[in-house]
Amino acid sequence: MRNFIQPVKGTRDFYPEQMAIRTWLYNILRQVSESFGYQEWEAPFLESLELYAAKSNEEMVKEQSYVFEDRGGNMITLRPELTPSLARMVAQKQNELVFPLRWWSFGPFWRYERPQKGRTREFFQWNVDLLGPNSPESDAENVAVLATLFKTVGLTPKEVLIMVSDRRLLDAQLNAFEVSQESRAAVSAWIDRRDKLSAEAWRANAGKLGLSKRQLSKVEAMLADKDLWKTSAQLPRFFEAISSLGLGDYVRFEAGIVRGFTYYTGTVFEAWEVGGDIKRAILGGGRYDKLLADVGGDLLPAVGYAMGDVVFTLLLEKYGLLPKELHVNPAEVLVTVFSQDLFSESMKLASELRANGLNVVCYSEPAKLPKQFKYADRMGMRIVTVSGPEEAETNKVTIKDLGRGKQVTVAREKAAGAIRQALAKHLSS
Repeated sequence: MRNFIQPVKGTRDFYPEQMAIRTWLYNILRQVSESFGYQEWEAPFLESLELYAAKSNEEMVKEQSYVFEDRGGNMITLRPELTPSLARMVAQKQNELVFPLRWWSFGPFWRYERPQKGRTREFFQWNVDLLGPNSPESDAENVAVLATLFKTVGLTPKEVLIMVSDRRLLDAQLNAFEVSQESRAAVSAWIDRRDKLSAEAWRANAGKLGLSKRQLSKVEAMLADKDLWKTSAQLPRFFEAISSLGLGDYVRFEAGIVRGFTYYTGTVFEAWEVGGDIKRAILGGGRYDKLLADVGGDLLPAVGYAMGDVVFTLLLEKYGLLPKELHVNPAEVLVTVFSQDLFSESMKLASELRANGLNVVCYSEPAKLPKQFKYADRMGMRIVTVSGPEEAETNKVTIKDLGRGKQVTVAREKAAGAIRQALAKHLSS
């Protein structure tokens, strides 16, 4: 057996079939994002480690980032997330941009994590951010973009839900429970890990954090209270807005949604499969009003989220929502090569058809026509053309419809129109 060089661990090869799915997903994300008026943007794949060291959590920087020193002695990282880059770019032109900003992006990221189902080290991520407004209604709009994606691809509220809470509500509760400010971050992280630990282990950790039995009891009661959101100053307006947008069925309150990043300041949310076997959030996001100031800009309200393509694609595959037929080969027409003497004529015909807006492959060498037809069929091409000695002498082209088993011979100048008619019949059938 030959010893093939393997791809880097945690990366994926995209053969044309997989690339077609990725392109389909990208087009859906573009359609949904633009339906809300969001503009596409992009940032460098390489960033200064300093940007992430100050803005992301310690685990992201020290354990998950791909970091190296460039030839100038600068510490560089492959971007593990996009929000710090967004803040940097907006801060640089804050006085020139027109607010509110509605920006979206879909591109590659890298994190040094243990590869597992639904998680790779190299992945693509959809980022959707709204900067400028500071209201529950703007938070609802941002979440509505996500819910609209679910609805567009055919995911129902029985299969996926967006769980929403608010860091301000959590802080108010922890104040009422007399949880010290010094332990607030650790307690928030502990609450966030509730679904990742057994009930016994989770309760045991409360004591290690210095929480009393009384405080533990109050936290458990808080997490069980499905009407707690009504005591919030913001969440009643949020839920009214998402309902007005016609997407309320996709959204639920969940007090245990905390989010681990240090820059979330208000509304926070995660999307989860309902009762399924994907035991991790499909995505997460929330309000991050202080991040822009941390990179040199003025204070600017902002809300946004990021969704990786790996888990989302697994979810679509599970529910049979990936497209059944994708045109992996963009060419619909094969121009056959009858003989070496007629090779130039075949190449000229292919060029003429392309000039008329058709995607065309000219076979690479003279070969028996059945072999060329078989190639066209395996590549998913519907139409083949034949220009033999007789066609060349009369300046005609034979057009064979492989799918319908019919063929017609037409004047060469009418070939493009005849091919379009044949393709139109395929679309209508």
